[in-house]
Amino acid sequence: MTVRPVPGDARLDPRSRRARTEAMAVEPLGSGRYSVTTEHGTYLVDTPAGRCTCPDHTFRGARCKHLRRVAIEITEGTVPPPDHVAVDCAVCATRTFVPPDEPEPHFCDLHRLTRGDLARDRETGSTVLVVDVSSRRADEVPIRGKGCTVAEYATNGAYAPDEPVVAAVFPSVSTTGEGVSPETLRVYAFPASRLERVRSD
Repeated sequence: MTVRPVPGDARLDPRSRRARTEAMAVEPLGSGRYSVTTEHGTYLVDTPAGRCTCPDHTFRGARCKHLRRVAIEITEGTVPPPDHVAVDCAVCATRTFVPPDEPEPHFCDLHRLTRGDLARDRETGSTVLVVDVSSRRADEVPIRGKGCTVAEYATNGAYAPDEPVVAAVFPSVSTTGEGVSPETLRVYAFPASRLERVRSD
């Protein structure tokens, strides 16, 4: 169970203060329902219905500390919101929240790459521009002219062979008087965890 620091705002009502400071463990159950365990027992919070099974809510009709604690945990990103589920990132296993019908593989914010993103190659430190994100595994994608798969390529030995593949180009495209130099537009394939999204903030 987690205990939260006492907020600086002394104007909080007693239930809000208890929701923030008492030891509680919040576990998502799916469909917007959460189990909240305290020293007094375990209660079921149904966020879509705005209900809790504790006596304070059931008999007094109050917005109890359990309902408030679930709202706090959702806002702070420690539990998934009602329309999401918790999953592990396919690259780094960081817990992330996604809609229940989102197809696999799932990625955290750092590894959720989309076409047009800038990413950093962890091996070289170079910046690349993502041009495609595939669900195919690194051990399934051959590298043209190399006689091996992305997973088997010498510099990819530290990455899992079942990772999805991301295709990218180096943004240092050369131009001549006749336009773009074709060899600088070569697309490279990377295991997903070799690339990290370049944050814009």
